[in-house]
Amino acid sequence: MSERLRLMAVHAHPDDESSKGAATMARYVDEGVDVLVVTMTGGERGDILNPAMERPEIRENIAQVRREEMDRAREILGVQQEFAGFVDSGLPEGDPLPPLPEGSFATLPVEEGAAPLVASIRRFRPHVVLTYDENGGYPHPDHIMTHKVSMHAFDTAGDPDAYPDAGEPWQPLKLYYFVSFPPERFEALADILASRGMENPFEEWMKRLKDRERPRWEITTRVHCSEYFDLADEALKAHATQVDPNGFWFAVPNDVVAEAWPTEDYHLVRSTVDTEVPEKDLFAGVREAVRV
Repeated sequence: MSERLRLMAVHAHPDDESSKGAATMARYVDEGVDVLVVTMTGGERGDILNPAMERPEIRENIAQVRREEMDRAREILGVQQEFAGFVDSGLPEGDPLPPLPEGSFATLPVEEGAAPLVASIRRFRPHVVLTYDENGGYPHPDHIMTHKVSMHAFDTAGDPDAYPDAGEPWQPLKLYYFVSFPPERFEALADILASRGMENPFEEWMKRLKDRERPRWEITTRVHCSEYFDLADEALKAHATQVDPNGFWFAVPNDVVAEAWPTEDYHLVRSTVDTEVPEKDLFAGVREAVRV
């Protein structure tokens, strides 16, 4: 009998799954792949970024509101989702930066932070794991910690001597970093908008992105998923406290986005199966190994 493919995406907060790799997940769900999102924190210290949601009753119950938003996004994408149970560390601001709240996710030892993720890997048995790079995609403490625990969990979930109470060992076959906002994507979009005489709402954002020092990862894997861009937008809008539906992020029609850049992109970090880059499929090499 053939085995059903399984994909796990590890994220720091509710809404991250809908802004990074959402169309990819929706495509694979449509193809019959089991997809699980593991959300490391509840996003309790996140700001309210949508002015329409700035109300006392929402701010006072932000943890519950963000869980409800996550439920709606999960349903839209068709994925499974679970919380690892850690507390949001917040994004410290000021000079000097204040310390992170005691006991929050980013303050924990990596071995402790990875424990529920190891248990999730052993229970769900993913073939492919998606996570952030060493900079977290952007340097939020919880994103950086998500990278650390993901790498540790990938390396130890298959070790029978590690985390003996976390279930039967399971070794995922591939691990990728999200390459969510490559500058080339926005340059291609800018060219398309200019050719159509349309305003580029990302111009200022692109300038800030170029000024920010961060690792540049080679895109090894491009997943064509433009037919799911609208669905990904719906999922992101479900996180109503975190995104303004009238903001610049949704200003360009998705048919224009798809013409400029029809893929979501990844960097292959680890693989225990034979594959050749560039890839078009996160399961390249896996399908042959598990006889799907």
